[in-house]
Amino acid sequence: MTSYVFAIVAVALLFDFYNGMNDAANSIATVVATRVLSPRVAVLWAAFFNFIAAFGFGTHVASTIGKGLVAPGIVDPCLVLSALLASIVWTAVCTHKGLPISVSHTLIGALAGAAITKGGFEALNWSAVGTIALFIILSPLIGLALGWILMVATLWTFHRLTPRALGQVFRPLQLVSAALYSLSHGLNDAQKTMGIIFALLMSVPSLQHYATRDGTTQSSELAWWIILSCHAAIALGTYAGGWKVIRTLGHNVTKLQPMSGFCAETGGGLTILLASWFGIPVSTTHTITGAIFGVGMTRRMFSVRWSIGVDIATAWVLTLPAAAILATGAFLILKPVFAALGLG
Repeated sequence: MTSYVFAIVAVALLFDFYNGMNDAANSIATVVATRVLSPRVAVLWAAFFNFIAAFGFGTHVASTIGKGLVAPGIVDPCLVLSALLASIVWTAVCTHKGLPISVSHTLIGALAGAAITKGGFEALNWSAVGTIALFIILSPLIGLALGWILMVATLWTFHRLTPRALGQVFRPLQLVSAALYSLSHGLNDAQKTMGIIFALLMSVPSLQHYATRDGTTQSSELAWWIILSCHAAIALGTYAGGWKVIRTLGHNVTKLQPMSGFCAETGGGLTILLASWFGIPVSTTHTITGAIFGVGMTRRMFSVRWSIGVDIATAWVLTLPAAAILATGAFLILKPVFAALGLG
């Protein structure tokens, strides 16, 4: 059993890698679009801050995923593997197509689909599902509002500066905002994989001591190997980069300058940090996309390519049911295989 479970842990880290690969666009699209950093340097910058989010910021989101979403006793290795495989397939397809989906909601949809298939609708903690569903709507709107407010305030504050002078001010500041956003991205998204690994290990009594820092089931602190491996995987995925997704967000939505890029990243990053503090697994993709639209709207409504927004929103709407259906199919296929192997 031990070797099978740790093989599933490896699959979880592969999912985390794909998460970073798709969401690389969230962290660096604006800093690349404004030419503050080259694409390769930008992904290194983002990957570094993805990783250091492992230190000193708590694991509230991991607790929500690992303990609060699926009812106790429902999680088992087959369910986790089904959810991970479904999430990887959907994320890989959308990354290849250049669609900046919510990898977070892919995982949540897949978990929900597999859990309902195994235990019915009572297998889910519907209050947690409701909070997550609420922030599917709120996170892009909060990002949009903060991006718009920051852009308006910045335009008013620096209205006397020439465009050249604005560039000189905000090009270095955009390094700070990109770092803030990448930190928030690592903080929220890597913790979702931490939660999955924690739930997987706690579902096998003989392996529960691997899940916590002091090796006891009473501890609420995740083991350091889980935290560091998840942050390393998402950082490596960010370094690999989803270049089609980067082009979609960085170039196709609206024309960005260093000042607008700074406002979008700062607005998105603050939104995610706040959600992470309360343990809410929000979509970094939804948030930064909303912020980019918000800064674009300060010029005029038609400076934003709303058709791109429709394509992105369509992928968002499809993500939860598509991931749930894929996970259901995977669970129905894998369950008899696990039973035949004597794995439950």
